[in-house]
Amino acid sequence: MTASESRVRTYGGWRRSRGLGLMGLGSAQTLMVVIALTVLILSVSVDLTLGGIVAGPALLLIGGIVLRWDGVPLLHGILQRIRWGWGSTRGYTAYRAGVTAAHPHGWQLPGLLAPTTLLSVEDPGGEYGVVWHRRLGTMTVTLRVAATSTWLVDPGQAERWVANWGSWLAGLGYLPTVRWVAVTVDTAPASGSRLAHYVAGRVAPHAPAAARRVLAQLVEVSPAAAADVETRVTITFDPALSPTRPRDLDESLAEVGRALPGLTDTLGSCGLTVLGRATASDLLAVVRAAYDPAARGDVANALGDGAGLRRFLDWDTAGPIAANEFYDRYQHDSGWSVSWAWHEAPRANVHADVLSRLLAPGGHPKRVTLLYRPASAADASRIVDREVNAASFRDALRAAQKRDENARDRADKERAMRAAREEAAGAGVGLMSMFVTVTVTDEDDLGRAVADAESRAEVAKIRLRRLRASQAAAFAVTLPCGICPPQLATQWPR
Repeated sequence: MTASESRVRTYGGWRRSRGLGLMGLGSAQTLMVVIALTVLILSVSVDLTLGGIVAGPALLLIGGIVLRWDGVPLLHGILQRIRWGWGSTRGYTAYRAGVTAAHPHGWQLPGLLAPTTLLSVEDPGGEYGVVWHRRLGTMTVTLRVAATSTWLVDPGQAERWVANWGSWLAGLGYLPTVRWVAVTVDTAPASGSRLAHYVAGRVAPHAPAAARRVLAQLVEVSPAAAADVETRVTITFDPALSPTRPRDLDESLAEVGRALPGLTDTLGSCGLTVLGRATASDLLAVVRAAYDPAARGDVANALGDGAGLRRFLDWDTAGPIAANEFYDRYQHDSGWSVSWAWHEAPRANVHADVLSRLLAPGGHPKRVTLLYRPASAADASRIVDREVNAASFRDALRAAQKRDENARDRADKERAMRAAREEAAGAGVGLMSMFVTVTVTDEDDLGRAVADAESRAEVAKIRLRRLRASQAAAFAVTLPCGICPPQLATQWPR
């Protein structure tokens, strides 16, 4: 390695959470396998005929847990397919909204977004929108930010940004009301209608014809060389976890308002420029453009006319008119979408710009969301201790069975030990995942868009898994609405 190469900083240290399970299984899966084996052995010892009857179901259960397809236990995939078929036959995967619907839920967002509502909050810092999940009680605020590329600064500055970002995440462990944070980069080819609308309103009526033709040509060709890029930091709070115990909606909103300034101010040292809190109109525009990508230009024009979208839309009508969830894709108004989840983090250390290819604009609208759920400072030490103890247990079991230690087990144990040392030195601990959604307006383009997204993920050294039977839910996760799936992979931030 040359001297210049030695100065290139790399990052890593994440790992998938592993319990005391055997053969890479979780604790619950290991218990099920042990119970099945015990029942089989007892049945054979009592009566061979009974053992023969029990052997079939027991071996099927063990095989379904141990065998994997695309990294997922076979039994889990089979049960997921059965649940999907059951819900599909009952119409749970189709959504229709219409003006003739008389029941109280005729107009509402579909799926996981149905229990949410949009609030507009006024405080000394200005108006901003809050997505309130009525069922969970969570409140989500979105910050509009502009990120500075690491390619435009010296490596030392980029390293400081990454370190400050790690400190910002670690600080979330001392804020009991913060449930999770999502960083979303939303890109789409420029439609051109927004620029045309802007230019048309500013052309002097008596301007020379040649000048008007030049402007018209520039407006016509500009979308081919431009893209709309929006970066958002979405913070979801649970006011019920506050020591003050707010008693009503107003007190809950006040609790959120007190926590926001500190979080916003410290983001500035992480390579981000905070442009402001997203208003209710901003959130309406994001949701409506996601469900109806063909209307993105019209939505942008309505948002930029000074009065916002609230004259034309409210939260219930921002969703799709019609949507159909298929097993491996999602149809909604004028769009077809495919969503993936982070199935495996990079095994090797990576550079600070590893995600640049995945986040860069492409030929179709795309949203990439990095979701982080912090563990409290009190729970962090228990989590890393549990992971270290599980690694030590597997090491002791291997020694007792006189098996050689393989490279994967050795690396996993080293990462668990390093995580414990970093936590003791003040690093944060959290659950982390990534979700990617790509959208096209023509179903025939879906194959090319999927191949492009997966190839970009390969360059970023990230393994994505298409979320079959969960497309509508993954689509909702990438929107600024505070939706978080129940299962996430574990990462130890550096």
